[in-house]
Amino acid sequence: MLHRKIYQLCCDGREVWIYLRDQQRWIERARILDIEGDLVTVRYETEEEDEMCSWEEMLRLDSIGSVMQKLATVPRGDVELLISEDCPETEQIRDHRSESNPD
Repeated sequence: MLHRKIYQLCCDGREVWIYLRDQQRWIERARILDIEGDLVTVRYETEEEDEMCSWEEMLRLDSIGSVMQKLATVPRGDVELLISEDCPETEQIRDHRSESNPD
């Protein structure tokens, strides 16, 4: 089942966080590039002493303990969030029930 989920994430091209149980570490914001047999190729970046480093690793499928992806982000602090009325009228979702049943 993990193999199918990783294949789906590879096709989606989304960023994932991967926990390697044999190394007891997380790989953050990685992209799954390829799956071949039990090898998963990932690419990610790290920041070390004012340098950005790009890494590409081949991981064994059985060393992957967990895979997570970010679903949404919400800003912290005193930020006024947009609500549906703030959207342009062409992008607003209308309630079709109230339009078809006028009272």
